[in-house]
Amino acid sequence: MSHILLSSRIHRVNMEKFNGKCPNQLCFILLFFTFWVFFFYFHSWKFQSLPNEYLNEGLLESDPPKQSIDQLPKIELVAKSDQDPKQPIDQLPEIEFVAKSDHDSCSDRYIYVHDLPTRFNDDMLKECQMLSIWTDMCRFLSNSGLGPLLENSDKVFSNKAIFVPFYAGLDISRYLWGFNTSTRDSASLDLLNWLVKKPEWRFMQGKDHFLVGGRITWDFRRQTDEESDWGNKFLFLPEAKNMTMLVIESSPWSSNDFGIPYPTYFHPSKDSEVFQWQKRMRGLKRNYLFSFAGAPRPNMAGSIRGQIIDQCRASKRGKLLECDQGESKCHSPSSIMKMFQSSVFCLQPQGDSYTRRSAFDSMLAGCIPVFFHPGSAYVQYTWHLPKNYTSYSVFIPEDEIREGKVSIEKRLVEIPPNKVKAMREEVIRLIPKLIYADPRSRLETLEDAFDVSVKGVIDRVNKLRREMREGISDLGFGEQNSWKYALMGKVGEHEWDPFFSNPKDGDN
Repeated sequence: MSHILLSSRIHRVNMEKFNGKCPNQLCFILLFFTFWVFFFYFHSWKFQSLPNEYLNEGLLESDPPKQSIDQLPKIELVAKSDQDPKQPIDQLPEIEFVAKSDHDSCSDRYIYVHDLPTRFNDDMLKECQMLSIWTDMCRFLSNSGLGPLLENSDKVFSNKAIFVPFYAGLDISRYLWGFNTSTRDSASLDLLNWLVKKPEWRFMQGKDHFLVGGRITWDFRRQTDEESDWGNKFLFLPEAKNMTMLVIESSPWSSNDFGIPYPTYFHPSKDSEVFQWQKRMRGLKRNYLFSFAGAPRPNMAGSIRGQIIDQCRASKRGKLLECDQGESKCHSPSSIMKMFQSSVFCLQPQGDSYTRRSAFDSMLAGCIPVFFHPGSAYVQYTWHLPKNYTSYSVFIPEDEIREGKVSIEKRLVEIPPNKVKAMREEVIRLIPKLIYADPRSRLETLEDAFDVSVKGVIDRVNKLRREMREGISDLGFGEQNSWKYALMGKVGEHEWDPFFSNPKDGDN
């Protein structure tokens, strides 16, 4: 999903006939209400949204004509109503899909959404002033969760309104500071207690259930009941371990959460806006070899941000946007995107956790990301990013920066121009899969991050269902090696093993 905007694009599907249209060989039930409130984000400026000015250029001439949606076959969903939820999994009847043509692209692609009590979603929105101790979040919930408009004085974007989403980990965001563990865990326990009593849960013991966390995984992985320990323990609860949870940063050591892209500023309402954006990113003049937007982390052991900032300051070909000095331009989305759009490479060291929203902002700007830890992207967004990470990014191991063994500028200059051009084109090609379209409209020929995420969930559930029918009861690999399995489908020695030898606090 994601992101997703995993906006409010999944609606409850009752067992009734569905006459729909299925573009791109993929049919999702994408209507408008929230299964869970999807993406809470950390800093208030990140919740805001930007206007977008239309470009006068036409569509790319290379864009191939697509089949009209009206030409695609209509299908009907016919479900048997006499199913016994206690029936063994290998004896469960199949849902019948009856197509009005010879081709049914929607088979096994349907989603049922629980009608949860309002205390798990809507009631939180009614108390939006209490969602954060730092900010009144109510205004960021406007426009279907996309947020208010921002100024566009630098003309970085287009003239049509573009929004930054604000979704949920709203439950835990209310209680991260100043509340005991019982309060932090209360809604999680109530939710699971409600779910396990439903007949839908009993079919697969929750393995066909998924939800969106809207925050990084560590907020849901409290290991102890000590009051000083961070977050809640939702993802450690036995029932939750059966479910699939979509988060903006997953755990490399666990198998029940999956990383989906952070929301960015661009939420197109039609394909042509995406094509125009891509064309514009291809044509921009990029005056800086590399850039970095961020602040040092002097109290964070092992952080390389100080060294990166020093290298940016020392380089005539680098650009630095410092985020720790008074009224920082880092709080101006326009300033950040203007810098990224002017840069060939964008440096993306770890943030407070492995990942940064900045990585997706930079790729949206057509800037090639430079990562220093595989946990920042490569083992996170396996549904959305190519496994061949060298096709779209540069990797410089943290130790080489920490120990002063490498000059970032020299390393980047050594990359042949034709390779740089190919990498930038791959980044721009990836843009549709990394953005969340406006939920009040739909893209016709492109899959956005929402589509990719839902497809990933459905494929995972179908795989689990097949394994249950075949009597396969375990994952087939040690959960501590989850990142390897996601990347390679097997477990063995890997050059990145040292990066993941010590799990981050909050995981096991």
